[in-house]
Amino acid sequence: MSSPQHILVIRLSAPGDVAMTVPVLHSFQKKYPGVSLTVLTTQRLAPLFKGLKAAFFFADTSGEHKGLTGLLKLFNQLNAATTDRPIDAVADLHNVLRSQIIRRLYHLKGVTTASIDKGRAEKRALTRKKTKTLKQLPSSFDRYRDVLRVLGFDFPYDFTSLYGELPSLTNRVVSLTGEKSGIWIGIAPFAAYHEKMYPLDKMEEVVCELLKMQGTKIILFGSSSESETLNGWEQKYNQVVTTAGKLSLEEELMLMTHLDCMISMDSANMHFASLVNTRVISVWGATHPFAGFMGWRQHLNDAVQIDLYCRPCSVFGNKPCYRGDWACMHLISPAKIADKALAIVKQGSPDGR
Repeated sequence: MSSPQHILVIRLSAPGDVAMTVPVLHSFQKKYPGVSLTVLTTQRLAPLFKGLKAAFFFADTSGEHKGLTGLLKLFNQLNAATTDRPIDAVADLHNVLRSQIIRRLYHLKGVTTASIDKGRAEKRALTRKKTKTLKQLPSSFDRYRDVLRVLGFDFPYDFTSLYGELPSLTNRVVSLTGEKSGIWIGIAPFAAYHEKMYPLDKMEEVVCELLKMQGTKIILFGSSSESETLNGWEQKYNQVVTTAGKLSLEEELMLMTHLDCMISMDSANMHFASLVNTRVISVWGATHPFAGFMGWRQHLNDAVQIDLYCRPCSVFGNKPCYRGDWACMHLISPAKIADKALAIVKQGSPDGR
């Protein structure tokens, strides 16, 4: 049987999970430039795939492609868009009901398919209340690559950044941040779930500690819905600026390339900064790097966390703290985060990044 020549790659929804496909697909394409890729994903995340030579199809699973009827429509649209070079393999990097339906429809057409093994049993053992199996699990990068290996493609990782060289900042970015001078530290204090968020009052203390170093500017990242808090910090402190709701994702990625380091939760911004080769200090509470969601080429020693018998208590941070005191976050001192950031900007990255 000949190798597939046109692969449909499916990964929808969560921005961080979509971001983790990027190094894998770039590495795949460097090894197999003659194999066509069509990526089925979410339109707002298209900038993450900068530089990837692929066709893109954007699913609207809350509108046009909602429900079984919508998925059948999506399947027909995909087929119509690929008549010239039909899809002959499906790499399902999501493996949820929506992607399973699309995958199975292709399977009924005789198309080769493969799907991600999410390691649910391993993750349950990692997060259960008693007798946790606390060990490093395969990363999502490895799990994604394994799907392509099942389809017959083996390849090494070969990805550094979305940008080959440092991009110039747009006028809109410069109007917020000014031209780069001194030290720029990014902070993304929010996360999808409360259990993954460092307390905002403590993060404000981190901001104050960092501003004690002369020539430091803090750049805050967040969504429009998170802008109230970030605007308040901007108004309260000189040398603090917020980008929340003011920049496109493409502009945020460009800005992240100019940071000396980023401080982030276990969140999408950790992954975005990683894709542009910016070193990230990640703060972990209910979740744990052992689950396999550390940012691309980030270091475990840059993960700020404390050992507690109860953590990790969930894979995604979507389960309420059963202790009710969020000790995993509250017991991390602001000084611990600030000191790690200051050490990085003063000494530079030990591996030359």
